[in-house]
Amino acid sequence: MSENFPKLFEPFNIGTCEIPNRITLVPMLLEVAELDGTAGDRCIAYYTERAKGGVGLIQTEVTRISDWTGCTGPRQLSVTSDRCIPGLTKLADSIHKEGSKIFVQLHHPGRQTYQLIVMVWKLSDVVGRRWNGWWKLFFGMTKYFDYFEKPFLHKIYPRTVSASGGIPANLACSPIDETQKVRALTHWEIEKLEDEFAQGALRCKKAGIDGVQLHCSHGYFLQQFISPYTNHRTDEYGGSLDNRLRIVKNIIDKIHVLCGPDYPISARLSADEYYRMFGYDVGYTLADGVEIAKKLESYGIQHLELSCGTYDCMNAWCEPTSFDLGWRKENGKAIKEAVSIPVGNTGVIRTPEQAEKLIEEGYQDTIGLGRPLLADPYWAKKAKEGRSNEINRCLSCLYCLESMMSNALAGGLPGQCAVNPRTCNELEFPLEPAKVGNGRSVVVIGAGPAGLMAARTAAQKGFKVTVFEKAPKVGGQILLAAAPAHKYKIGWVTEDLETQCKILGVDIRLNTEATVDNVKELAPAYIFNATGGVPITPKIPGYDLPNVYTPNQVLDGSVKFKNKKIAVIGSGMTGLETAEYLVDTGNKVAIVEMADEIAPGTWIQHKVDVIPKLEQAGTEFYPSWKLTEMRKDSVEVQNTEIPERFKNIPCDAIIMSLGVRPTGLSDDIKKIATTIDVGDAIKSGRIASATHTAYRAAMALK
Repeated sequence: MSENFPKLFEPFNIGTCEIPNRITLVPMLLEVAELDGTAGDRCIAYYTERAKGGVGLIQTEVTRISDWTGCTGPRQLSVTSDRCIPGLTKLADSIHKEGSKIFVQLHHPGRQTYQLIVMVWKLSDVVGRRWNGWWKLFFGMTKYFDYFEKPFLHKIYPRTVSASGGIPANLACSPIDETQKVRALTHWEIEKLEDEFAQGALRCKKAGIDGVQLHCSHGYFLQQFISPYTNHRTDEYGGSLDNRLRIVKNIIDKIHVLCGPDYPISARLSADEYYRMFGYDVGYTLADGVEIAKKLESYGIQHLELSCGTYDCMNAWCEPTSFDLGWRKENGKAIKEAVSIPVGNTGVIRTPEQAEKLIEEGYQDTIGLGRPLLADPYWAKKAKEGRSNEINRCLSCLYCLESMMSNALAGGLPGQCAVNPRTCNELEFPLEPAKVGNGRSVVVIGAGPAGLMAARTAAQKGFKVTVFEKAPKVGGQILLAAAPAHKYKIGWVTEDLETQCKILGVDIRLNTEATVDNVKELAPAYIFNATGGVPITPKIPGYDLPNVYTPNQVLDGSVKFKNKKIAVIGSGMTGLETAEYLVDTGNKVAIVEMADEIAPGTWIQHKVDVIPKLEQAGTEFYPSWKLTEMRKDSVEVQNTEIPERFKNIPCDAIIMSLGVRPTGLSDDIKKIATTIDVGDAIKSGRIASATHTAYRAAMALK
């Protein structure tokens, strides 16, 4: 047992399977499998990295049990045929070599099926091929899908199946077509899918996988049977709780028949669907979740991995950064007190100290980590060695989910992590890069996320790194993004990079502007331009009035408002964060946006998180309106759809949130050494673009 965090590193059992510690990688779809659904080198490298990092139990992302009705992504792992066994065997062997155990999560999306993927699988089955040619054709054709009329598509696509019909998936954040027709499964189809779950489990056992997990969460297929919101059946699979759970019981019984009664079975369960949190009086609550958990234990489930919510209210299960640490710990405690099997839980668990306390205080038996192990696969190892201060913390920025969903249609690429560019790129970038620096000097100008990532990576490669930062602390634009209430976690990216840089001996010079003299003195081999960007302030009439400001001035506290009416021009994330900050400090806000929607291009979960709060605070929204003039007491705007329409919006102050442009670096400094632009010095972007451009550039140093 570890001296550091003894509860966290205590072994536990799932049935007959002993897990070396209480840390579990919870399933999270990143699309790391091959295009035929098998576990290839990328998949094995991704999971093995987490096992090397000390995780006790590796649980795979959603793994398909049916090619014909249940696909959720082009690179989803599969157990639908024996061709999947060799890859899973290699995966299991690799995990076991590191001393960890591995479970495969068996999954069917039900009403959340991505029918375009099903169509490709069906076509490939017809001609007896499941290889890259079909997928290349599919990805090449996606750009034309919008030209088809949806009624025509529904005639040629198989209809989506679920417990009941008529309840389509409400997935504004995914490529799933919300108009997909959903039909109820027939009795024989349910039995066939039960068999497919069991056959998938048998293939896992043959491959040496230690156990399986049934995905009864996030609004997927099995939860669609469990929930009274999505199950309106009147046969033996609907009505009472026992009937709604019948499919899960039958699957467990069939796995026992095929794999033996001792083969471990876990379940991921939404403890509470949380529809009521989002204003819908449907679904089940925690009290129902407790009863469901007790039933699952009686059926033979040996471990419960708790989550919550559905895709209809997905901010409950994959939280944005505004959610508090450990906010759903009471779910774990309520269910743990009702069952005798180990209970794990997730819910914004970010540090070993927090995890240890949750176990000590009886909230849960195991610690489920998803996104934290994307941000730092060595989370467990660092905790065990007493180096928790070195952990790269997850910001809850949601880039992993956003990138996975957008990358799926960009060629079937895996998801990414904003703070860890190696996630899903383990084959491309080794953990320990080649030491090619030989003590040569590298200068980094700017200590935002791009600058610090470049500095850390260059130091890892053996360069002597000096960072110049003219501000009194590191962070750059991150300090502004972290300013609104409940957004402090965003600031972790530069806090953690600063800690890692200092351990590597990076010389960070605060309150020091880079000059020709102080840069030349260091005789650098390379210079990284990480100077970031400055707000764009177009010369619209009135731009030089004293009541016109930038978001930077608001978020850094340079200007303060109280009981004022503020017009925010631009509704990107910076505009929304500025508006949120203003209403939190007692002001009324009007948001003006040229596009026909508020926050165009912003990930839907961020909109769902921020916009309702702004609405509740009485914020006025003006999409499709263009700023034409600024005045001392108002702004004049023009309608973009009807140009002859104008509107005057009274306000006390105006915030111009129209993006940033690169700050730039003097030519005299650039002449000193090879200069590499990173982050906003290239183009205005988000945290991921800053860290990824910097990491790749530093890794390319020779």
